[in-house]
Amino acid sequence: MTEQELQQLVEDISLKSFGMKFRHKARFNPRLRTTGGRYLLHGHDIELNPKHLELFGLDELIGIIKHELCHYHLHLQKKGYRHRDADFKLLLKEVDAPRYCAKIPHAQNSVKTRHLYVCTGCGTRFERKRKVDTSRYVCGKCNGRLKKIKG
Repeated sequence: MTEQELQQLVEDISLKSFGMKFRHKARFNPRLRTTGGRYLLHGHDIELNPKHLELFGLDELIGIIKHELCHYHLHLQKKGYRHRDADFKLLLKEVDAPRYCAKIPHAQNSVKTRHLYVCTGCGTRFERKRKVDTSRYVCGKCNGRLKKIKG
């Protein structure tokens, strides 16, 4: 699907489902990783993840477009456009738009490496997401040196 076809699809869905025109830009953004799309508050544009079209098809993309158009139209009408707002939840039901999109398989299974340290003084074990500079930091309990075990 080209950018022009996407723009036309968004404009058509906006007219049919919401009865209002979409006057801004809709485009694919391949840098989106964990979300199906996003509505940009300042420029009023909509960016969509092309991976969802490839993996799940046109029906999933149409659902994502409806979801983002709910944000768009409510924001321009100065109503509650956030996920937690009642206006947003009500409009999602009216236009049969999904609250969440399908998860991309590689995005949900990303396992981060954990770094494991042990204190040479008291034996306390520390597990961290980020590396710790063992020459600068010491154990918080006994001020003993830290030794890296894993990570």
